[in-house]
Amino acid sequence: MSKFHPTALACRSVLALSVFLVSSMPFRAAAQAAPASTGHKQLDRIDFAISGAGELTSTVSGLEQRDATSTKSILSIKPSSTVGELVTLRYTARPYVGFEFNFGNARFTQNYTFTPPPIQNILVGGAQAGARELTFGYVAHPRYRPFGLQPFVGAGAGTIRFTPTTYGGQGLPQQYRAAYYYTLGVEDNFPGSHFGVRVGFRQLVYLAPDFLQNYLTIIRHTQTSEPNFGFFVRF
Repeated sequence: MSKFHPTALACRSVLALSVFLVSSMPFRAAAQAAPASTGHKQLDRIDFAISGAGELTSTVSGLEQRDATSTKSILSIKPSSTVGELVTLRYTARPYVGFEFNFGNARFTQNYTFTPPPIQNILVGGAQAGARELTFGYVAHPRYRPFGLQPFVGAGAGTIRFTPTTYGGQGLPQQYRAAYYYTLGVEDNFPGSHFGVRVGFRQLVYLAPDFLQNYLTIIRHTQTSEPNFGFFVRF
């Protein structure tokens, strides 16, 4: 009967295990490293920003569009100035190829002035409403960096939903308006960090909301200017 040699058996076992591990490492490395590298590269192109934005909307005037048999007035719409929130998600593939999605939220009052005043009491004062922006656009980051800051420019389109408030909205219904915008500004990362600061200016153009009421319809475009300041994180 042959003798049992535990040392030799252990050596053969370790050798077999080593061969298996070495032979399997390239396959496991290829299976794990490639997706991780690709995913990390894509995350490096994404940033998420939260900013405070001033809401400065221009005053517009025009002939209000009531029935032809009614006495018409010149209606001036003067929105109040306020501060809102702006959330932006960006994907930058290359310096001149990037895309962004914007969500904006603000609340203001549309102040109405009829000249001359209508015979019947149509609307007293103004209507308070919330405005929520959903836009998608193109953004570019030029290679030139003045004062070490990264500039950006962009433009896009989407919609704004105007929703009169429960107690200050005069019972008016909500309304959507198509909106177009451009944006520009500068940004910079904090040293050695994924976080940074962004300063910008945006302007949205859209038809002045009339809340589906012909006596508030003047068919005039208005502009909302949004100086903004906030912070972003780059994944």
